[in-house]
Amino acid sequence: MELGGDPLAKVYELYSREIFAYLCALSGSVALAEDLTQETFLKALLSLDDSHKNVRAWLYAVARNLYYDRARRAGFEIPEENPESGFAEGPEDELQRKALRNELRSALMRLDERKREVILLQYFSGLSVREIASVTGLSQENVRVLAFRAKKELKRFLEENDEIR
Repeated sequence: MELGGDPLAKVYELYSREIFAYLCALSGSVALAEDLTQETFLKALLSLDDSHKNVRAWLYAVARNLYYDRARRAGFEIPEENPESGFAEGPEDELQRKALRNELRSALMRLDERKREVILLQYFSGLSVREIASVTGLSQENVRVLAFRAKKELKRFLEENDEIR
């Protein structure tokens, strides 16, 4: 990626929202996601240069590493919050959306860490299998297998939830 002018401003403008959304989904905490997003771009300011071929994947890797470093220091007890969206069609629509988000979040949290991360990167962040492999250090085939298994488990978790209601 060619970075003329102010490279950090361009990179921040392009990727800050999706890095924040990824960290928010990963951690479940808006406050933590905000802190880690800022740390991610601070790290970028200190070390980004034109030699990075895939800046987006590199930022995801930095964000991911910062999150797991913080989680390890906290003994994996990262506080959970439910990030709120700005939907406001009507109270019933909002309640239904909130219930669906909670069901999906609950199902995602039941996945093991690797599967959850692959799903978040693939579907919520839009990264390709190659980019996910680069971010996580897994092979592309392993990413595909984990995504397949995670989707199968998510479907089962969501179906179980429907049966309970």
